[in-house]
Amino acid sequence: MNRLGRTDVRVTPLGFGAAGIGNLFAPVTDEQAGEAITAAWDKGIRYFDTAPHYGLGLSERRLGAALRERPRAEFTVSTKVGRLLEPADGTGDDLAEGGFAVPATHRRVWDFSADGVRRSLEASLDRLGLDHVDIVYLHDPDDHAGQAFDEGYPALERLRSEGVVGAIGAGMNQTAMLTRFVRDTDVDVVLCAGRYTLLDRGALDDLLPAAEERGVSVVIGGAFNSGLLADPKPGATYNYTAAPPELVRRAQYLKSLAERHGSTLRAAALAFCAAHPAVASVLVGARSADQVLDGAEQFATPVPDAFWKEAGLS
Repeated sequence: MNRLGRTDVRVTPLGFGAAGIGNLFAPVTDEQAGEAITAAWDKGIRYFDTAPHYGLGLSERRLGAALRERPRAEFTVSTKVGRLLEPADGTGDDLAEGGFAVPATHRRVWDFSADGVRRSLEASLDRLGLDHVDIVYLHDPDDHAGQAFDEGYPALERLRSEGVVGAIGAGMNQTAMLTRFVRDTDVDVVLCAGRYTLLDRGALDDLLPAAEERGVSVVIGGAFNSGLLADPKPGATYNYTAAPPELVRRAQYLKSLAERHGSTLRAAALAFCAAHPAVASVLVGARSADQVLDGAEQFATPVPDAFWKEAGLS
């Protein structure tokens, strides 16, 4: 297990991203979600990341139910704050609004105030059925920087000082603001999604050097860039939209290169993220036991030095 910053919170090098079990894009049954978490546990994964945003609380409820009988000291859970869930009169599902195949029983309300942070965390603990979570991230504060830095972050500091949470940070799909958190605050960890991959090494320009310098840990999400690096073909998604042809060709080249060197593209994608000294854990999103098992297998698959050299990534 890897330690986060200067805290006592530890995470496994491979973590479980729980957006999928919140019905991301398509339904997942309670049984399938439970089987995915059990498979993760059986493979030694002990870090689980969720958020209220994922399925309007469904991900948190399912994760909590699956972990309820596990020894609490043996696993690490992170959740996020910044979106409060308020009851809604809406009909239909959440696919158009939030991307999750769940009934639109609630609406998300942006709130990075101190009160909003505490209310969000209390609601998450209730859904998870836990008395504490180990890590709390400010979730996607891109358009709310003022409130996030002036109110939300100090609220997390107080929760940490009170012992309510063990580690605090921010989770985003960009590096500039995460780098600001690393340089200007006392965060322990940041979650960077999609900006440190085989196809996008933007985090090397600012975030990763700053994190290494400041002793802040980094958790990487989106190692497959939302699909292209998992299965590179025309029509694949990159950052949740159709992948540009030139990136499809680059991913296909890396896939053929990895296979020529006796490995796989998915293994290379995960190994690339995990190798940086500032990275404490790489999250793999999964919605089934088979996806968990594949992720664990790929994470354990060696990637020869010759691949990195020939790919220009050594």
